[in-house]
Amino acid sequence: MSKKLPNVMTFSATDATSGAGLQADVLTIASLRCNPLSIVTGVSVQDTIGVRGLTAINAELVNDQTRTILGDMEISAFKCGLLGSVENIRIIAEILEDYPEIPLIIDPVLASGRGDDLVNAEIMKAMLELLFPKSYLITPNNHEARRMVIEGNENFEDLSIDLCAKRLKLLGCKNILITGADENTEKVINTLYEKSGTVNPFHWDRLPDAYHGSGCTLASAVSAYLALGFNLKTAVEEAQIFTRESLKNASKPGKGQYIPDRLYEMMEEKGNARSSNN
Repeated sequence: MSKKLPNVMTFSATDATSGAGLQADVLTIASLRCNPLSIVTGVSVQDTIGVRGLTAINAELVNDQTRTILGDMEISAFKCGLLGSVENIRIIAEILEDYPEIPLIIDPVLASGRGDDLVNAEIMKAMLELLFPKSYLITPNNHEARRMVIEGNENFEDLSIDLCAKRLKLLGCKNILITGADENTEKVINTLYEKSGTVNPFHWDRLPDAYHGSGCTLASAVSAYLALGFNLKTAVEEAQIFTRESLKNASKPGKGQYIPDRLYEMMEEKGNARSSNN
């Protein structure tokens, strides 16, 4: 009898490089022994250097993709990445109303690694108002966290991540993981703010290169670990370890950023198997 893998449904736009986006979600979730159910929300034109274009999928098609699968399979976790349009966000929010018990992890992708804007003010507003209150965990980097909560004439750099987390909780976010790879600190500090008020900082040595899709990998890994039954703090910690190892084993197939290797464990196992047979 075949083993039943937990199903993780991911909503995101494609990335033909497999560095980020839907392909990164699928690779990550599958490598952690969960079954990825991939809902296409948009099609991007990009390479390892940056994003040249994004076309959102029609919201009716997003709805049909999702409802068809939900009528057939049980879901253990939802993960949202780049959603493409206000209409897509609305339809996904409507769908999620029917599944309040299933954890929703949101990676609020606002821009590419190069800085190409991927959302406008209307899309961001819809995400904050319609999806954040339904989330179990959001995983912004420090820049995204500041951009989402900045008010009036505030100085962007003066916003502490503690204040960002407080404001994000006021928007309805239960748990918040703010990543710090872009901060000017000696170590990378990722901070988990739990609904209970507990604050968990994680300190990591900096890696030397620039990576395409680290945020997608992290959020998808958390989704998979939650689907596998891990508690929040453990899922977050294990997801960081997985992401870090993926980055340490990254390759540079193009002229831009490095691509994480989410299959590194499989290659290590094959190498060990060959060694034992010699």
